[in-house]
Amino acid sequence: MRLAEYPGPMGIDDPKIMAEKISTIVFDRIVDGLTRDVAPSRASTKSKSNPRDVVFTGTLDEVNDHFAAREWTDGLAIIPPTIERVERFLKFTDRSPDETIGILPAANLSATPVNIAANAIMAGCRPEHMTILIAAVEALADEKCNLYNVGSSSALVPFLLVNGPIVRQLGIEHGGQLISRGVNPALGRALGLIVKNIAGFRPGKNYMGTFGYPLAFTLAEDPSTTPWEPFHVEQGFDKDTNTVTVGVTNNWGPSSEPSETPEKSAAQVTLELLCREIPKKFRLYDFPTIGPKAETVMVTLVLAPPVAKLLADAGYSKKTVREYVYENARMPLREFEWITKYTFPRGMTVRQKAEAGVLPAEYLGKPDDMVRILKSPDIVHIVVCGDPHRNRLMSFEGGHTVPTTKEIRLPAAWHEMLGKTDPSWSSGGD
Repeated sequence: MRLAEYPGPMGIDDPKIMAEKISTIVFDRIVDGLTRDVAPSRASTKSKSNPRDVVFTGTLDEVNDHFAAREWTDGLAIIPPTIERVERFLKFTDRSPDETIGILPAANLSATPVNIAANAIMAGCRPEHMTILIAAVEALADEKCNLYNVGSSSALVPFLLVNGPIVRQLGIEHGGQLISRGVNPALGRALGLIVKNIAGFRPGKNYMGTFGYPLAFTLAEDPSTTPWEPFHVEQGFDKDTNTVTVGVTNNWGPSSEPSETPEKSAAQVTLELLCREIPKKFRLYDFPTIGPKAETVMVTLVLAPPVAKLLADAGYSKKTVREYVYENARMPLREFEWITKYTFPRGMTVRQKAEAGVLPAEYLGKPDDMVRILKSPDIVHIVVCGDPHRNRLMSFEGGHTVPTTKEIRLPAAWHEMLGKTDPSWSSGGD
């Protein structure tokens, strides 16, 4: 496919400059792309490669150089996915090695246990993590997840949320510093490599985050640390079912710290902090939108266990927290109009959108009216994890994609296999 690229950022060019660039540069590129002869591609004479063929042989340094040169890594050193290692991983799934788990856009390549295992090994995962990553790939491939749009220039970072008994069985961290400890970094890194190598998102090509991307990360919930039903139960699963959720966020941190004051309880301060956090998000202009596009806008509130407990002790359920945030996360209409006009200057004005029913009727009000910035309580998700001794909270904003939860299906001999697993396998020299 030939492309006609507009030079520079369209969003800050005034109409005169934009018209000049289109007439003197872009139009010629369009004509050239439509009329220039292109050499016919040569049909490959090679037979289709076997995904378990050896693609390179060499030292550890040479393997890393070879993979990095082909953009198969995330810029960090990897563990070589040897045939022996892949076979160890394949023992932890009852799926056929070459079975298509899902077709991942934008490259539209088949994700199979073999190439999932290869990316998991590169990331430093253990064989028993295969069950989680296969379920994660099923979530990535789900149309609801809308993975195709993850390459947005706003830098959408995918993350995993693990629920169920498997959290304890595999030692997935759910407490303090969870994204940086234990197996969590490897699981997050594997997700990032799968998005890169199977889904085909390459930085600077179709993974267009303006300032790049931090590594994907992993969260986990444990029932013992939350006073409410875990996230996966809200999604319709039994509490003893193992699940993994794929979500995305435009941001990470900072975390707020609610406290008791003479005027307000810690619970009230917490709720007000949550309402103050949401208007700060980049995709604010989409939060109240009504219609199909609104289905891909989500806010995830991440609460440390003490914060969840103080809210529960004050009589709040997850449902009432969501309803409170929906009713009280507000801002002056004039400020919302300013943000929409100067940070997302496309299409209709705020008033035109309200008149067309794309925004709620309250957006037809006066400039100083305080308008709700969430279209409903349903776009708010709540996850309880993190340090059990800290009163911290933070919020993620997601856009373009929808958090998608899938059941983790364990192999028939799961418990027997766990007893035989040697977690030190990856340090071997094969």
